[in-house]
Amino acid sequence: MIIVVDSGSTKADWQIAQGDQVETIHTQGLNPVFLTEEEVFEVVSAALGGHPSAELAEAVFFYGAGCWDAGRSGRIQGALQRVFRNASVTVEHDLLGAARATCGNDPGIACIIGTGSNTCLYDGVSVTDNVTNLGYLIGDEGSGTWLGKALIRAYFYREMPPDVRSWFDEAYPGGESAILDGVYATDDTPNVYLASFTRFFSKHKSHLFIQKLLYDAFALFIDRHVRKYKGHIHLPIHFIGSVAYYFQDVLEVVLAERNMQPGIFIQKPIDNLTAYHKGHILQMQ
Repeated sequence: MIIVVDSGSTKADWQIAQGDQVETIHTQGLNPVFLTEEEVFEVVSAALGGHPSAELAEAVFFYGAGCWDAGRSGRIQGALQRVFRNASVTVEHDLLGAARATCGNDPGIACIIGTGSNTCLYDGVSVTDNVTNLGYLIGDEGSGTWLGKALIRAYFYREMPPDVRSWFDEAYPGGESAILDGVYATDDTPNVYLASFTRFFSKHKSHLFIQKLLYDAFALFIDRHVRKYKGHIHLPIHFIGSVAYYFQDVLEVVLAERNMQPGIFIQKPIDNLTAYHKGHILQMQ
């Protein structure tokens, strides 16, 4: 029995695989930038502490946002090892998960655009280059968090067309004070709150003002990150994450203008990751 986990900041997808049987479980996101080891342990033990996999799992493969160094990934590993006592636990950055889920064993560029954003160059085995992601405070271009900031700025700076402003007032009746509280006075992680405004983008996607915000965000993401990689003109550009998945038509326009090749768009990589690890286990047997 193996367990494969793909975790962003907002939610985490788990698959428990034994032979041809696969069970899927969902929990909140487990990002060690925002959660302590004890908090991660509480979430995992509540969801899976009484599950047979807690004793039977032989290997756990965790791919997560925020797992970019030993200290942060160690929080996840420590918590998982306490729940899955008999398993070997491997914790990797979600970038490697994105590359394995989209590129498999082939070279390519893998992009994550969900609550946050990130990219990497992949040679078919390893991540060989990564333009540093600076997080939601000063980075995360193109992400749900970035889009939320752009929408809020347009609201406060009176840059919305009247019809968009009317829709916004209807969608968020609490007004300016409620939005500021959501950003600065909430107990939740502010990046998740900011990313929640992508629902407004989805509902009003056909409006030119919304399309412009989307286009500008994705153009900046591609120019600032993806175009820095050697071979970006010839390699397929793959995408993972809800924001990329639901607005892929805008991303495809941005790529086409730059003569770049869109690859596949996947909302959730968990199925592909489970298949990847099952395939590698079979090769080893």
